[in-house]
Amino acid sequence: MPPRLDNEKFSNRLDTAAKARADMLAKAKARVEAAKGTADQRNQERLAIAAAREERQKKRDEEKRLAAIEAEKRRVLEVEQQRLAAIEAKAQAEREHVERIAAMEALELEQKAKRDARYAARKAQKKKGR
Repeated sequence: MPPRLDNEKFSNRLDTAAKARADMLAKAKARVEAAKGTADQRNQERLAIAAAREERQKKRDEEKRLAAIEAEKRRVLEVEQQRLAAIEAKAQAEREHVERIAAMEALELEQKAKRDARYAARKAQKKKGR
């Protein structure tokens, strides 16, 4: 809209302002019509983006679920291995204990045999000496 001239009449100014408003309204309507033409396309793009986002979220959720299942399997396997290791350690300790007892009994028998041999030798010496 050109600048207002001082010699313009009031009614001319009103007409010019009304024309300007009408032009602005026409431009706005034209933009709305143009937007209506691409609205379906934009809506389809938005739906496609939303569907892709939902698909990615489902994929991440599934990966998390599978990872949780795998972690649980590893945990159960680790617990089982620990249990088996504890059983094996207990069995090993029991075997070592039995071996120590057998070694002590063998040592005691050996010492008793030596003591008995010394005793028998002393008795034999006394009988010879009489």
